[in-house]
Amino acid sequence: MSMTSSATLRFTDPEAYQAAIGPARVELCVTGRGIFCAQLTQIALGRLWIQAGVESLPRISNAVASAERPPIIFLSDAAQGGFRYRGMDVAAGDVVVNCAGSTHHVRTSGPVRWAAMSLSADDMTAASEALFGHAVDRPPMTYIASPDPAHMRRLVRLHATAVRLAGSAPETLASPQVARALEHALVHAMLSCLADDPEVSVERRVRHHATILSRLEEYLAANCSRPIYLAEICAAVGASERTLRLCCDEHLGMGPIRYLWLRRMHLARHALSLADPATTTVTQVATGFGFWELGRFAVAYRRLFGEPPSVSLRRAGGERSRPLNRPSDLPGFSMS
Repeated sequence: MSMTSSATLRFTDPEAYQAAIGPARVELCVTGRGIFCAQLTQIALGRLWIQAGVESLPRISNAVASAERPPIIFLSDAAQGGFRYRGMDVAAGDVVVNCAGSTHHVRTSGPVRWAAMSLSADDMTAASEALFGHAVDRPPMTYIASPDPAHMRRLVRLHATAVRLAGSAPETLASPQVARALEHALVHAMLSCLADDPEVSVERRVRHHATILSRLEEYLAANCSRPIYLAEICAAVGASERTLRLCCDEHLGMGPIRYLWLRRMHLARHALSLADPATTTVTQVATGFGFWELGRFAVAYRRLFGEPPSVSLRRAGGERSRPLNRPSDLPGFSMS
């Protein structure tokens, strides 16, 4: 078994936060107003990898799951509201089981606490055969499982224990005996939840809509700096206006044009935070991302981010990505 390692990181920059989440590839778009704050805990218990996130604002993420160890994902706080995963509702007590390399959009409607765990395919097969006498295989497509509530409560409790030890007593978690015992307990709990619900069908419509959203993301990424109209988006993704709007409503909670505007606003903010005010102007950044009406851009920017774009430009780029010093800096959450 490889050595145990853990880290707890805090962020105010969505770009830095999304880059730290692994091994998935994640692109985050914050949809709520204000300063984004997040905490990310990462633990490697030998074969088992664990992550836990706490976020202060609603957001949409576009992510590609790892091909080597696609994670399971669930809510770590039963009292919070659910979220939308590939257009499907996920509530406390549910588990999202990702297939290898799957692409998915996740939409939250407020502050959220999420949890993730992953094993390699070989380790999952070996552990499930040892525990149950048969393999719990990777699914051919992503689905949402509803495990036995008792199994789910045990999984959430053990996951929370690992996260708490990583934050308050990492030296205890680093003990080989503690790490080995916790890893075995967590793997057993995870596989018990997956074995509860082995056959879950995914509607054909859900898969089709996820494909359309993947095409949309590719097109927006290639054209993020210019105004785009609905007709050309429909042509690019191969979907009617009605189907595209339905897909965006299911996965993103907004229409495609609104989503494009929000992505470009965040790109502009990130560019302003990194630019040199001695050589760059707000006008250059705004027009570079397709905002031609500068007065409306400034008003919308201030409404969304709580400050004028000129203030973002003047602030040193390093300050925006500086980790928070205190857990209490994350509004509305206790990190313990």
